[in-house]
Amino acid sequence: MIIGVPTEIKPDERRVALTPAGAAGFHHHGHSVIVQRGAGLGSGFSDRDYRAAGARITDSAATVWARASMVLKVKEPQAAEYKFLRPGLILFTYLHLAPDHRLARELIRRGVSALGYETVQLEDGSLPLLAPMSEVAGRLAVQAGGWCLQAQNGGRGVLLSGAPGVRPGKVAIIGGGIAGFNACRVAAGVGAEVTILDVNPSRLRYLNDVLGGSATTVMSNRATLEEEILQADLVIGTVLVPGARAPRLISARTVAKMKPGAALVDLSIDQGGVSETSQPTTHAHPIYIRSGVVHYCVTNMPGAVPHTSTYALTNATLSYALAIADHGLLDAGARDMALRHGLNTYDGHVVHPAVAESLRMKPISPWS
Repeated sequence: MIIGVPTEIKPDERRVALTPAGAAGFHHHGHSVIVQRGAGLGSGFSDRDYRAAGARITDSAATVWARASMVLKVKEPQAAEYKFLRPGLILFTYLHLAPDHRLARELIRRGVSALGYETVQLEDGSLPLLAPMSEVAGRLAVQAGGWCLQAQNGGRGVLLSGAPGVRPGKVAIIGGGIAGFNACRVAAGVGAEVTILDVNPSRLRYLNDVLGGSATTVMSNRATLEEEILQADLVIGTVLVPGARAPRLISARTVAKMKPGAALVDLSIDQGGVSETSQPTTHAHPIYIRSGVVHYCVTNMPGAVPHTSTYALTNATLSYALAIADHGLLDAGARDMALRHGLNTYDGHVVHPAVAESLRMKPISPWS
């Protein structure tokens, strides 16, 4: 199989979907890899590195898309890339289709077999290809939130760690998954007063044990959620429903009642965001102020640290991509239920139930 790796064109996206070591892995399995010139530079990989790993380099994105049987990306295809989509193409990337109906319909209309990293799901419900970026985003969230709280950015002027004789800042984390847990560890580590909310009592017990009292765990419901949000200097939203749109847990009315200059970092923005006031932003223009609250809603947050993020991502995705290349999409899915969950569209149909629900369509599985 020919594997294509184009340069990411989403604003300020410097990650790449395959490292030179990954290219060597495909070459060892008897596959060919074609990489667009400069695709790895943002993550610290030169074209010479890819050539040494057995990959071919081309100047043209069109050539990568046209020659490849499977295209590996980091972020969803941008509007300028829609023209490259074609029947029979396998696309493996982060998709987040539930809030992006235009892209979903393009993939369906053009007959693309599209797998989303974020919907590859193991039997225990975990998301192995989303986890690495959730870990990075969760850790970055506190760093970004602290920056938002600085006065020059419109924030309250609160230092999360506090100072001798001065109380630390208060952080409320909505969602106790991987991103929430990592945000909690970092926030507690800098000395903030941290509360983490979740609807799963078993998860809260686990968090309480592993955090060792460094954060307060709270069962999330409408009353407790609003209470913690209104007391917080920094709110971090990390809620995820695999394949589906993120639930809108924070109303515009609640945002308007938050402390003036408080910060909201919405890690769920790829799936639509947890707040009614959340709108996608970029690394070039990461924040805006609404109702006196500084919002940080960058859709590709781990792209700020591309070297770390690329290694973390490709360490997780490579084995799945190799399985597809070695066995073909349908056979690989038949062998691995996690890959089946990952398939979002196939041959002009929507496959993933949550994506189908968001589009008000009926899911059709090629394995049924």
